[in-house]
Amino acid sequence: MAYLFDTDALSEPLRKRPSSRYLAWLTTVPRADQFTSAVCVGELFKGAFRVPDAARHLRNIESRVLVAVTVLPYDVAIARVYGEIEAALVTRGERLADADLQIAATAIYHGLELVTGNVRHYARVPGLRLHPALAAAR
Repeated sequence: MAYLFDTDALSEPLRKRPSSRYLAWLTTVPRADQFTSAVCVGELFKGAFRVPDAARHLRNIESRVLVAVTVLPYDVAIARVYGEIEAALVTRGERLADADLQIAATAIYHGLELVTGNVRHYARVPGLRLHPALAAAR
């Protein structure tokens, strides 16, 4: 199985006290099966630029995160999936942030399971497969 890592799943190993259960699970996933969205990388960079020690966070992103996963672009094909999801959710009276829908659309388009600590948050997205490794480890 291949996975798309949400922003929280990417940043968990960088925490001062990351979940040992999550880290153990992560070591079982082959590098070739680890993906993320360019949207998640943007969220990581946004967070890094908002803290006093930005340089350290930027180094971690570039030397630890980006080398560990394949970053998938947000392109026209994924934008189409995003539009379909957004329309379905709005019709049902539900909303998700654009970035979250773009991440979900990336996972759906590429047939990947989304690894996130926000399982309940993403559960409303039709067709999205969720992996609870991070949520279960917290």
